[in-house]
Amino acid sequence: MMKNLLLLFLFPLLIGCAAVFNQPTKKQDARFGEEVYSSSYLEKITPKKPVIAGVYKFRDQTGQYKQVENGVSYSTSVTQGATTILIKALEDSKWFIPIERENVSNLLNERQIIRSTRNENNKKNGKKEKVILHPLLFAGILLEGGIISYDSNIITGGAGARYFGAGASTQYRQDRITVYLRAVSTSSGKILKTVYVSKTILSQAIDVNLFRFVNLKRLLEVETGVSKNEPGQLAVKEAIEKAVESLIIEGIKDSIWLPNEDKSIVIPILKEYDKEKEIAKNTALFDRNLTKQREKNSLSVSFFGNKFDGDYATKEINYDGLQVAYKYHFENSNFAIGARTSTFTLSNEPLFKELYFSSEINLEYLFLPKDKLTPFIYIGAGGLYKDFTHYDFKFHSGFGLEYLISKKIGLKIFGEKNILNTDEIDFKKAGKQNDGYYKFGIGLNFYFGNFGKKQIKKTSHETTIKLP
Repeated sequence: MMKNLLLLFLFPLLIGCAAVFNQPTKKQDARFGEEVYSSSYLEKITPKKPVIAGVYKFRDQTGQYKQVENGVSYSTSVTQGATTILIKALEDSKWFIPIERENVSNLLNERQIIRSTRNENNKKNGKKEKVILHPLLFAGILLEGGIISYDSNIITGGAGARYFGAGASTQYRQDRITVYLRAVSTSSGKILKTVYVSKTILSQAIDVNLFRFVNLKRLLEVETGVSKNEPGQLAVKEAIEKAVESLIIEGIKDSIWLPNEDKSIVIPILKEYDKEKEIAKNTALFDRNLTKQREKNSLSVSFFGNKFDGDYATKEINYDGLQVAYKYHFENSNFAIGARTSTFTLSNEPLFKELYFSSEINLEYLFLPKDKLTPFIYIGAGGLYKDFTHYDFKFHSGFGLEYLISKKIGLKIFGEKNILNTDEIDFKKAGKQNDGYYKFGIGLNFYFGNFGKKQIKKTSHETTIKLP
């Protein structure tokens, strides 16, 4: 048995060792930079005429320094070369012609040196030609903005286990950068368009260790681990490239610049872009989806067990319960109202065993109606029937969890307590409390739209384009 346990805990240890042994510890040659983002919108559309764009500065405006465990670090959290990254993204997009403005003083000095050197050479050679350099291009728009925030540890967590000196653990951390980019007209100073993009940065670590006495005087200690940190520069690069793409698409929609292709090609791309923006609009922090997840109406089928709670010490559980329910969800609300009917057996043999039917109405509250997984609570009242001849009023309350397997089907588990208005179900009247029973089960919710009405999907806005 001990050997099997040892092998069980050695298995993750070997996995950790394999990760260590395969680390890139050898010298690596220089390589081309990684491509982190590939635009799907700009593959099929090209500009009618590229726009000359100037970028004076696009830098870190966060003032954020790297976090260290001890002391103070004066190394910044994000790259200070965001201007260079933006110029490269503009060049790769093919929609802009970037011109040098970040170090324009160096360019002007160099042009002055060229002009002075040529004039000196002309004097030495007896020439009176005037030195003329090509005029500098002027920008039609300026691109401004920067990295405006760096949020550390927006999510942290981990898990671990240890048994008989062997254990493993994992940790993760998520940071977030935010980029704003705006286009400014050089002729009027008007801000033509502003876009906003965020990108998370993930860090992960895995540790595996073994600490055990193999005999009285011999101790075995083994430890390994691996960590993976997403490079901050690549995260900035991806965010800036996404911002440039968004700026181009937004400019097409407002006819700031025009594509070379006709509407039949451009409009589907703009609709796809609007769909992505709608998803982003309905996605909160930590990737929580805030769109409507559940239809107004649902039918459910559940199987459950029950445990009678009467005046005797012995309690029996029956597993023959079947329940069918209908539920209506109020628009833009956490509340739902419904009705249900069920059949089941209550027993406490050899004292009694009876088949019952029940019908109830419920008021339910969903804590997270826009999430796939949500807890819920409910209260209700109804009647308990025996052979449809004897009727007892009852009150119930319960709680549960529901998970949406698909848009139309939800899996739920629940438990509830039922209190009757009588104390004679088990043919004995004792104590101050009435008889009752506990109920626990599992079921499926089937969601659908309004009765007899065709579902019409509403969009937040329609794509418009003013192409000639």
